[in-house]
Amino acid sequence: MASQGHPFDSDCITLTRFVLGEQKKCPNATGDLTQLLNSIQTAVKVVSCAVRKAGITKLFGTVGETNVQGEEVKKLDVLANDLFINMLKSSYTTALMVSEENDNVIQVETDKQGKYIVCFDPLDGSSNIDCLVSIGSIFSIFKKEDDSPPSLKDALQPGSKVVAAGYALYGSATMMVLSTGNGVNGFMLDPSIGEFVLTEKDMKIPSRGKIYSINEGYQYIWDDAIKEYVESKKDPARGKPYGARYVGSMVADVHRTIKYGGIFLYPATSASPKGKLRLLYECIPMAYLVTQAGGLAIDGQIPILDVVPENIHQRCPIFLGSKEDVLEVESIIKKHAK
Repeated sequence: MASQGHPFDSDCITLTRFVLGEQKKCPNATGDLTQLLNSIQTAVKVVSCAVRKAGITKLFGTVGETNVQGEEVKKLDVLANDLFINMLKSSYTTALMVSEENDNVIQVETDKQGKYIVCFDPLDGSSNIDCLVSIGSIFSIFKKEDDSPPSLKDALQPGSKVVAAGYALYGSATMMVLSTGNGVNGFMLDPSIGEFVLTEKDMKIPSRGKIYSINEGYQYIWDDAIKEYVESKKDPARGKPYGARYVGSMVADVHRTIKYGGIFLYPATSASPKGKLRLLYECIPMAYLVTQAGGLAIDGQIPILDVVPENIHQRCPIFLGSKEDVLEVESIIKKHAK
C-alpha cells in the first residue's frame, strides 16, 4: 500500500509569516504594524476559543452572574472587548482605540503609546450567539497623523486613510480575512497548531453575483428606490431572479458576498434615517476589504471610504458587493433622487 505522506505542509504560510513578507515590501517599515496585527491575531484566537466553549461554560448569559470562585462571569462580548483592549494596549503600537462597546475613545497610557489608531467591533452579531449563528470581529487601523497628544480627532479619519483592515469569522471554522492595501487574503485557523494559515490567496469578488442580502422585514420603512431595486431582483421578466440570503450577522453576510458575489444592503429607513451600521468599525473596514477585492461600497451617494466621520459611533447606510450590482442600485437611487 502506498504511503499517504505527511499530513503537515512543511512550508505553510502563516498569517505572521505573510505579514512579515508584506512588511519587507516597505523599505521604511518599522515592524510596528506587524506587531499590532500579531496582537489582534492573538485576541482573535482567544475569542475563537471562548466562542467555541460559550455554551458549555455559560458565557451566553447576562453580565452580573458569579461563578463558583465568586468571580463575575463575563458575557462573551464583554470578554472579547476586554481581550482586544488589553492585547492592543500591551502591543506598544496604539495611541487610541474606538470600540463598539465603549462610549468614548479609549486612551492608551503614555508609556505604552504607539502611532496607530484601531477601531473595532469585538463581537459583531452578538445577538446571534445564543442560536449558534456565525459571529465575528471587525477592525480598521489608521495611523496618527502628527506628534500631538492623541485625541478624538485622530480617530475621526475617513476610510481613504485606512492602513489595514480585517475581520475574523467564527463559523464552522475560524477564518481571518485581512488587507494591508495589497489585495485581500484569507487565513484559516488550524487548531492543531494554533496558527492562522493562508488558505484563500488574493480573494476577488465576482463583477456580478446572483444573491441579494437585506433584512426584508423592514420593507415597509424602505424608501421607494430600495423597494424598486429589491423587486427587480425577484422579477423573472428581468432575467433569472436572485437568491435571497440574510444571516443578520454582518461578518457572515459580507464574507459570503466577497466569496460568491452579489450585494449586501443596509439602507437608511424612515426609522433609521442615517442607517443602522456604524461607520468606523463596521462600514469602513468592510468597504475597504470589498474595494480591495475589486468590488464597490457606497452609502447611496458616495463611496463609503470618502465619508468623513463626525463622531465615533456615527451610523451610515451601506451598499456593498459586486461592482455591477452596486452600480445598479446606485443608478436607481439617483433616478429616485431626481
